[in-house]
Amino acid sequence: DVPGLGGAALFGLILLTGIVVTHIIGQPMLRWANELVQSIPLVSSIYLTLKGMTEFFNFQSRFNRSTVAVFPFPRRGLWALGFVMGAAPAALQVVPLQTLMMVFVPTAIHPFTGYLAFVPKNQVITINLPQEEAMKMEFSAGLYRPPQGWLASSKKPESEEQGRA
Repeated sequence: DVPGLGGAALFGLILLTGIVVTHIIGQPMLRWANELVQSIPLVSSIYLTLKGMTEFFNFQSRFNRSTVAVFPFPRRGLWALGFVMGAAPAALQVVPLQTLMMVFVPTAIHPFTGYLAFVPKNQVITINLPQEEAMKMEFSAGLYRPPQGWLASSKKPESEEQGRA
């Protein structure tokens, strides 16, 4: 008799059952049910609307991994608030000697749509604004006002840093 072996075996059995049910049985069953519901005309439109609303939570988790920034958009002299999603893929790096960043600018009212801008890294200015505050500001079309100090830059544009060196 080994102490705790029964508990470890039970834990392993529960874990294994969860993995099998989730990946082997659960996912195909969910796909099938999703296709079935989408094939019913009136139910489909209601289901897709509700599904889009619940995907908002996945949207939020995606932006919690991003950085809030301002950058000239849609042209110099105008500024947009956006979420830096990272460097653009190599195939889209079309500006010589500059790294293009992917910046998503959601449109007001509807968080699922927006613009994906490819902006030179030296034009992206990160600011002291948490993602949640930025989303509130974007989706309220500017009616929400974050606490003071949010517009302070957390990093100078690279062109200014290079000009001082």
